[in-house]
Amino acid sequence: MDEKTRTWVGGPDDPREGLEAVVALRRTLEALEAAQVENAFVAGWTWARIAEVLGVSRQAVHKKHARRIREKYPGEPPRKKGRGA
Repeated sequence: MDEKTRTWVGGPDDPREGLEAVVALRRTLEALEAAQVENAFVAGWTWARIAEVLGVSRQAVHKKHARRIREKYPGEPPRKKGRGA
């Protein structure tokens, strides 16, 4: 990261701005991941396939997302036909 970029996101004079930017990006990334995992699951993807694309274990992606998806889609989630694993 060069000096201009470091200053733009909160350089040494104001590290709070830089840290707040990190928090905002983290929240945005988490929301994007949650939405895309849900989309993949509804499309019929398995936890293993989702995990492979995300570069994590099946257990990790299941632990992070399964409860939320189960609560949103009690029973079987609506599956889009012809788009499965």
